Amino acid sequence: MMRLASFMALLLGMAVLSGCVSQSDGSTTSEPERAASACMSACKVAAAAGTALEKGPCLTDAAMPQGWVCDIAHSPRTAADNDPANQCEAFGKAASHFVEVYPDCTLLRAL
Repeated sequence: MMRLASFMALLLGMAVLSGCVSQSDGSTTSEPERAASACMSACKVAAAAGTALEKGPCLTDAAMPQGWVCDIAHSPRTAADNDPANQCEAFGKAASHFVEVYPDCTLLRAL
């Protein structure tokens, strides 16, 4: 339980920090870029914590820019990607955008 609480606190911290990133020309990053960065970071934290990413779990419905979720997916899609147990419950409800990363934490897409 302590491990999960630490993981969620780290995710929240990454999300807060991702909103403060600016490019070298002084402009701030776009919302999809911040969401993608937060999702890839959450994936790396989950992998380091021993989370099984091959099944395509939803990494987080929270700790992302508002309206975004973070999910692991495969290309091409596998049966695990279509399993509702692995999908983010907030998508289509509290969130209308998603980031999908591969199990190796590289970006698949941000929509």
